[in-house]
Amino acid sequence: MIEVRDLVVRYGDLVAVDGVSFDARPGEILALLGPNGAGKTSTVEVLEGYRRPSGGSARVLGLDPQADHDDLVRRVGVMLQQGGVYTGARPREVLHLFAAYYDDPADPDELLERVGLADRASSSWRTLSGGEQQRLSLALALVGRPEVVFLDEPTAGIDPAGRQLIRTVIAGLRDQGVTVLLTSHDLDEVERLADRVVIIDHGRVLAAGAPAELTRPGDGGEQIRFGAPTRLDTVALTDRLGGAPVREVAPGEYVAEVAPSPANVAALTAWLAEHDLPLADLRAGRQSLEDVFLRLTAESEPSGEDGDDDVAGGRGAARRGPGRRRGAGRTREGR
Repeated sequence: MIEVRDLVVRYGDLVAVDGVSFDARPGEILALLGPNGAGKTSTVEVLEGYRRPSGGSARVLGLDPQADHDDLVRRVGVMLQQGGVYTGARPREVLHLFAAYYDDPADPDELLERVGLADRASSSWRTLSGGEQQRLSLALALVGRPEVVFLDEPTAGIDPAGRQLIRTVIAGLRDQGVTVLLTSHDLDEVERLADRVVIIDHGRVLAAGAPAELTRPGDGGEQIRFGAPTRLDTVALTDRLGGAPVREVAPGEYVAEVAPSPANVAALTAWLAEHDLPLADLRAGRQSLEDVFLRLTAESEPSGEDGDDDVAGGRGAARRGPGRRRGAGRTREGR
């Protein structure tokens, strides 16, 4: 459904995407993860047909997003993180307008029910809350009965009930055989929802696989993970734990490669107590997707200049600073 091979995107001398390869299968939820500026936006914009690649290839439904753009837009849905709707328009009006672009659209009123906006159908866009605007953007992405859906931070700024509703809608797309490519900074959500994950940084793929594969502990699977002040004396703590290596995988986040037995946990906490150091949290065995993400991106070293999604969007923000992609006022049919 999606095939990316050795994709390169350059902006002058800046390489934003540097040989990225991955694919997505029918009925699969694939999460593309990375820090701000990692190359996610540039990659997704190539797949959507917004941006021309500098090298490599990208195919969606077997089509070239540039050469076959008119055929492709009828078969995909795109959820922008912001904008794309006339501020005075009402949800029912906008959905009926977008439905008119397709030969066999979904029922707009049924979609409003699915995303929990039936009681806000006659309110103007500008009066909707941020979460309600997000849910309407999701409905707009689905009105054409797409075979592939691109979702940019679909639950950003949404309350817990709204997040659960959107997760249910996305899981339902999988059941219908729709392929979903999503970007998100909510790694707990991704771990629960995604079938596979691709982590990129500095324009390169760092890891790919099912969440359970990526979070499986190495070296026999015996670990204690804990939080404590940064720059502990890991050599001394390793000695206390009988030579079991202790690593700081992210600032204030540690892994001790030792079985999480009561004796080892007691030795760890006793050492912290002796040095008057607080224990932030303690987890045995399995690492989280966030643990993996932080470790891989901390270890990732740039080659040359950083790839910067905000440069791609013309905003010139700092590499890891805040920023949202694509400007307001663009509809999917305006691509």
